[in-house]
Amino acid sequence: MAFSIKDILAIEVVPALGCTEPAAVAVGAAIAATALPKRVVESIELWIDPNTYKNGIAAVIPGTGGLCGLNMATALGALGGNPELQLEIFDSIDKEIINRAKSLLASQEVRVNLLEDHQGLYIRTVVKSGTDTADSVIERMHNNVTSVKLNGSIMAEATYREGDRAQGKNTLAYLESWLKDLSLDDLLNLIDDLDDEDLAFLQVGVRANVRLMEYGLKHGPGLGIGKALERLVRQRLVCRDMILAAKMATSAAVDARMGGVKLPAMSSAGSGNHGLTAVLPIWAIREFIESNEENFLKAVCLSHIVTAYVKSFTGRLSAICGCSIAAGAGATAGTTYLLGGGTSHIASAIMNLMEDLAGVICDGAKAGCSLKVATAAGSAVQAALFALLGITVQSTDGIIGTSMEQTTKNIGTLSTCGMIETDRTILQIMIRKKFNDLNASGERL
Repeated sequence: MAFSIKDILAIEVVPALGCTEPAAVAVGAAIAATALPKRVVESIELWIDPNTYKNGIAAVIPGTGGLCGLNMATALGALGGNPELQLEIFDSIDKEIINRAKSLLASQEVRVNLLEDHQGLYIRTVVKSGTDTADSVIERMHNNVTSVKLNGSIMAEATYREGDRAQGKNTLAYLESWLKDLSLDDLLNLIDDLDDEDLAFLQVGVRANVRLMEYGLKHGPGLGIGKALERLVRQRLVCRDMILAAKMATSAAVDARMGGVKLPAMSSAGSGNHGLTAVLPIWAIREFIESNEENFLKAVCLSHIVTAYVKSFTGRLSAICGCSIAAGAGATAGTTYLLGGGTSHIASAIMNLMEDLAGVICDGAKAGCSLKVATAAGSAVQAALFALLGITVQSTDGIIGTSMEQTTKNIGTLSTCGMIETDRTILQIMIRKKFNDLNASGERL
């Protein structure tokens, strides 16, 4: 099964408001709640995989005044989330729904269960009201609803069930399998098929991510890394070059997103932070070079494609920081392309980036992601500049292969096989930190 560039963009590049894991949890809860004859929610129980848990426990929910946690996201989705908004579901949340969610949590009627040994994204939500029980299941992708049941019976109107989706191109499994067989030349050839509609869609995504950046630079939410870098430039303590411009723009946007600002990001490969990292370094270097809009948007598209390609090997969620490795690879590919590099330069840039950042772990979504993203954005531009000077990390070095494709496969092996125990250890540390809060909020392990 072959995929077009439109297919890839439709599957991998979607708007998301706030961290995608709490949003996906809210979507699952909203779908289950709307399946009830009356949307009167008495209790909710959630079962989730370890990585969804890891990414959701400390992520601020946008528009809630700093509230966080998967139990809160579940309650908000069930009590008032509009599932048709998909990963922008928190846009439908108001103060009344927030207060009702707080009350439901206070009554200990929201339970979160960790499926410690489950591999891959999995979210099952069970909502009860009187004698009625509704449940939904989301798997593999944050918006991939595979089952909706009411009192044990599959609902006929649930047209997004597994059996329906498995027959078409809209499945992540088929896309990832197809991507894995492509070469870098094949990935580059895909952008030649972009039409005006695709370019307009990519521009919408750029504008969304730039709005987050502008908010972050102006207000300094979250950890405030972007605004801090801007201040250091004004104080003449650091110099603003291409690398710093990329770090500043990308980290400011992540500051805003992780700080709970109610503005959507255009995500990439299932993550809003991936989308910011894949787009904004390329946007930031434009002031230093001459480029037209079409080439810029092609560079952004290439970044999304390479990000999806790398994620097909590393997995949707893992112990490796996807912003660093996957979106970082995408950003350096797009940067190299925009700077005039050819296939060999792009391959070198990706390998340079992977050698630089392969050891960066993912310890959940939180304000501190802006630090990692700043590093990834700067390294992406640096890797591109090095590649254009003829610098390529040697294949005799560590996990680096003889090609970009082999190096990516090695990174995938490291992520999916070598770091399983690392992922468990990260989560155990996080659970120990949150133990008292978990008991107080009604979550359980």
